[in-house]
Amino acid sequence: MSEKTIPGWLKQTLDLGPPLLFFVAYLYMRDETYAIGGTEYDGFIVAAGIFVPILLVSIAVLWMLTGKLSRMQVFTAVMVVVFGGLTVWMNDERFFKMKTTIVYAVFAGILGIGLLQGRSYLAWVMAEFLPMQDEGWMKLTRRLTGLFLALAVANEVIWRTMSTDAWVKIETFGFPIAMFLFLWLQILSLQRYIEEPVDQRE
Repeated sequence: MSEKTIPGWLKQTLDLGPPLLFFVAYLYMRDETYAIGGTEYDGFIVAAGIFVPILLVSIAVLWMLTGKLSRMQVFTAVMVVVFGGLTVWMNDERFFKMKTTIVYAVFAGILGIGLLQGRSYLAWVMAEFLPMQDEGWMKLTRRLTGLFLALAVANEVIWRTMSTDAWVKIETFGFPIAMFLFLWLQILSLQRYIEEPVDQRE
């Protein structure tokens, strides 16, 4: 399947829609208990179970429209399926909450391995979209590795010490906003390393 481009608003809808729908489902179901197949599940467990197919449909639509998926999207989908499945199967919300820690830790680990090799795996994934000098990529990779580690630790602290309501809000809004602000600040601070795209007509 050849690669296609889609409007930015549509991609954002497909990326952000599933977690927002999970948030809405959780708010609606959090005070309820549901009997399914002779087992009682609280609202969080049911909302987590609903989130899995919603995410998979969103990713499938994105793949059909663009003809490609990033490695990060595929990995995140696998983690959601595994830990969402464990959450429902074991009837234990801790699996779904730990998923976030593991995803961030794995991202930090992958980037860290590249740094130990003197390479930026981030550049390998994103250089096509953001032309930048090697020094800039190495700096951004080191900083992003630190952010992923910090978010992994923060998630562990939050879900173990705070209420489920607080965790859901931070997971849905807090972490994405922190990531966006961090990347925005990094792009500003690394402007001198960003290269102008080469005109293919020259």
